[in-house]
Amino acid sequence: MSCRTIKGFGTYAVNEPLKEISIPRRALRETDVELEVLYCGICHSDLHQIHNDFGHTMWPVVPGHEIIGRISAVGNQVNKFKVGDLAAIGCIVDSCGSCEYCYHDTQQFCENGTTFSFNTPDRYMNGEQTYGGFSQSYVCDENYVLCVPPFEDLAAVAPLLCAGITVYSPIKHWKIGADKHVGILGIGGLGHIAVKIAKALGAEVTVFTTSKSKLDDAKRLGADHVVLTTDENQVKEWTKKLDFILDTISAKHDVNPYLNLLTWQGALVVVGLPPEPLDVSAFNIVHGRRSLAGSNIGGIAETQEMLNFCFKHNITADIELIKSDQINEAFLRLEKNDVKYRFVVDMHST
Repeated sequence: MSCRTIKGFGTYAVNEPLKEISIPRRALRETDVELEVLYCGICHSDLHQIHNDFGHTMWPVVPGHEIIGRISAVGNQVNKFKVGDLAAIGCIVDSCGSCEYCYHDTQQFCENGTTFSFNTPDRYMNGEQTYGGFSQSYVCDENYVLCVPPFEDLAAVAPLLCAGITVYSPIKHWKIGADKHVGILGIGGLGHIAVKIAKALGAEVTVFTTSKSKLDDAKRLGADHVVLTTDENQVKEWTKKLDFILDTISAKHDVNPYLNLLTWQGALVVVGLPPEPLDVSAFNIVHGRRSLAGSNIGGIAETQEMLNFCFKHNITADIELIKSDQINEAFLRLEKNDVKYRFVVDMHST
């Protein structure tokens, strides 16, 4: 398939900073749309990929999978979008469409290989890889592109495309509502949106954080209770009081003390990605028939549902908007957890 060259921000090696590079974008197929990138969020998984923490980064890598933009061109069989529409692209840009997971709209688990918005093979470009949203434009099949409701702050919508769906999907799957008491471990990029969504569903929310500096902020975000986890006595006060715990922590930590906070048949769901394995005592899950589970982003239909829900309830991310020449500085700060709570790149500044 023919392609054209555009500008993006990427790197050719682990220890090299991101810089402006030329990358290919495929020519529009009949069902493709082209998106002019307006804003792109920075996710912790972008940092993992440029550091090759998972061992499968393909170089050069152009990160970015929280993409907000405007449709600039459409294929001749596109019926979902027209030129000028606001649209979004998240983590998933293709899947087989025929396996059990795709049939159930969980394309993130596609048996034949999900195509992610960057750092995976693009099946329509003869082995070329996908390049992310730190770029001028993006080309994607319309079936994997989201409609964007008319939010007032489009930049603050970008993190919903990953962080938002990552917390929304398990909260909905475990049927969280007004009759549930929810615990949220960590108050970062994922956790701060989880507070907003759980509260919008009517749940009672308790945030657990290691940071004294975030105690007041958790309340500002809507949390009913905040627990400083460096104080074991504070943690133990919540023993057997939580129906559901969402674990958003991406660093090494011990889940066992939190399993003991679950009520009868409660569930602790992991959505953070710590690099080390989690060690779990069997006694902490067999007692009370507790569950330790996991969840990973969400499918396309559920992501659209999440965007609509967040628009209805006026939910966006708390962001720091930066220019493209601040990307490397932002990644350095992200490594130090020096952001409240998401960086978003203004791609107009490219």
